[in-house]
Amino acid sequence: MSREIRTYAYGLPRIGRDRSYKFLVEGFWSGKLSEEELRKGLLNLERERIQAYADSVDAFPIGEFSFYDKMLDTALMVGVYKAEDLNDYYRLCRGKDALPLTKWFNTNYHYLVPRIDKACFKKNAFWRDGGLSISHPNGIPYLIGPFTFLKLSWLKESIGFPDALMNLASVYKELLDDTPEVHMDEPALVLDLTEEEMKLFQEVYRELGKGKKIHLFTYYDSVDRLPLLYDLPSASIGLDLVHGKRNIETLEREGFPPNKTLIAGIVSGRSPWRIHFDSVLSLFEKIKKKAPKLVISNASPLLHLPLTLEGEGLPFELKEGLAFAQEKLREISLLARVLRGEGSADELQGKTGVSDAFGINLEVRKRVKEAKAELTHRIPSYLERKNIQRDHLNLPLFPTTTIGSFPQTPDVREKRKAYREGKINQKDYEAFIKKKIKEAIRIQEEAELDVLVHGEFERSDMVEFFAERLSGIATTSNGWVLSYGTRCYRPPIIYGDISRSGPLTLNEILFAQGLTKKPVKGMLTGPTTILAWSFVREDISEEDVAYQIALALRDEVREYESNGIKVIQIDEPAFREKAPLKKGEWNNYFSWAVRAYNLIVSQVRPETQIHLHMCYSKFEDIIDYLEEMDFDVISIEASRSKGEVLKAFEARGFEKGIGLGVWDVHSEVVPEVEDMVTMVERAEKVIDPTNLWINPDCGLKTRAWKEVLPGLRNMAEAAKRLRRSHGNL
Repeated sequence: MSREIRTYAYGLPRIGRDRSYKFLVEGFWSGKLSEEELRKGLLNLERERIQAYADSVDAFPIGEFSFYDKMLDTALMVGVYKAEDLNDYYRLCRGKDALPLTKWFNTNYHYLVPRIDKACFKKNAFWRDGGLSISHPNGIPYLIGPFTFLKLSWLKESIGFPDALMNLASVYKELLDDTPEVHMDEPALVLDLTEEEMKLFQEVYRELGKGKKIHLFTYYDSVDRLPLLYDLPSASIGLDLVHGKRNIETLEREGFPPNKTLIAGIVSGRSPWRIHFDSVLSLFEKIKKKAPKLVISNASPLLHLPLTLEGEGLPFELKEGLAFAQEKLREISLLARVLRGEGSADELQGKTGVSDAFGINLEVRKRVKEAKAELTHRIPSYLERKNIQRDHLNLPLFPTTTIGSFPQTPDVREKRKAYREGKINQKDYEAFIKKKIKEAIRIQEEAELDVLVHGEFERSDMVEFFAERLSGIATTSNGWVLSYGTRCYRPPIIYGDISRSGPLTLNEILFAQGLTKKPVKGMLTGPTTILAWSFVREDISEEDVAYQIALALRDEVREYESNGIKVIQIDEPAFREKAPLKKGEWNNYFSWAVRAYNLIVSQVRPETQIHLHMCYSKFEDIIDYLEEMDFDVISIEASRSKGEVLKAFEARGFEKGIGLGVWDVHSEVVPEVEDMVTMVERAEKVIDPTNLWINPDCGLKTRAWKEVLPGLRNMAEAAKRLRRSHGNL
């Protein structure tokens, strides 16, 4: 083996142990920490990250860290926005002036979308790292590349992408004046790009690369015209060789420039499973023949993984097959040592997955096989169901509801923690949850909402809650991953066949329904979202896993109906997010994602109203697939996008119900009645008023009651004003 193989890693989570990042930033927001204390705390956290890199790999980026989001940092760095201090900075993240959030490629990380109204940029070097960089002799300065930044920003229609990119590139050139070497992230290269876009990219980097040592990174998929990057003045190119299978084919067919280094992403940055040494060795041998100058690296940023397995009390059969972010660093290091001939493959072999004997369920597999032969569309048609449901539910024009969750106040979190630690018994915990449900029903009735929710006080997370109640899925105690800003979640680990042994949510829903004559929604998280926000087994197809989840949820829906629940909401915020980056692969993905959703509801009664919740999705991309899904009402985000999202539904002549998210729940600002009314009136111009619902854009669990109470009242008042204007009140 070669002794020249070096290692590189990037994207290590900034979350810190025990979510220290979250508590530092939120401490500043609440006034408990000064700006100086926040900076000191974050610098200490960054030192820990840099040390973790330095202990395992030969080189790594510096400047990845952020006060909130690197796309926002880049927007400030190139003068799209101004921020004199952290209060200015955080106003762009949260509050009335907050930028829209959307998914980062096909991951569950959300980024703030810069709005570019003019193609005029100006250097602001401070926001390149916000003063949070820690220098290190093995560290390489990090930037999101200009092409990816612009491609992922919102660009005013009157601004041409080519002109904006060239102007932006000139600012990048200024920023690189005193930087001889740079790690440049350009993941947008794996999108479906036109020939013109690739030529623009080449033009930009021919200029930026003059006299610079640029390390160009792509990830999440393959670069369609990879050889076009070979002639650019870059020192190295980072390629995803895990999810980018066509990258491997191109390397075998076209080779790789002998004067460049291939940063080979052969250790997954998104999967928690340990590497399969034999397959990695086989891959290494293939690419070594084509690229003699090799660096071993992760295939995509490690930020999509929890920080470490240390302290996790998972079953031994499962834990020995896992590797989180810091374990991935060690895998990269060990792999390079073995490939250099300095170590034994025995160190890497270990257990590389979960055997069929662990978590197998033959009955579940039989049900999936039978489900594939089913007709999975509701009968009768939506327009017929609409009339039946109107008579059955007797709802007013512009009915109001919420998405499901209410504030997870400290007493809720403390009581849940005490129950998990065995400090209180199940009876006392359930009594507490019932008390909170009673309060939530009372508050909604006093606010005069039309369709109520039970508040989801028993649920820690919309995916984790179901994972804890389904077989074949494990949950972690501290496996936190950032979703956006400081918002964290713990992805469950799907290791076996999934089934439901008893009610998942039924008891709480029925208790809530018994407290009111108004309909209470049954609330479920859909199969695609459970897949997207979990770590998924690799021994069977994701399609089959989705069907397993769907069949378990179908059983729950049947019990809802048999117990008189009239409205059921199935949340699928990850439906668009999980789509492959290459549109040529969409039909295959969406065919099973739609089918999985329809499996849940295809047999429900026509009078049962099915709601679908999505948020922060590019609906214009998926409207064809939405129309194949058997829901009656879709609730969407419309507050941050200022209603622009409705254009996709208008263009299609969408006939189903639409719940307008007129309340930005990611902001502490209470929406005004007038603002809500204006948004709905705008929607009425393109959507039949009888199809419009009024709701927040997402769940209210992260908000405080002092914001929620007036917000609910304002929402109900907005509906009343709109009804009066239509003569319906």
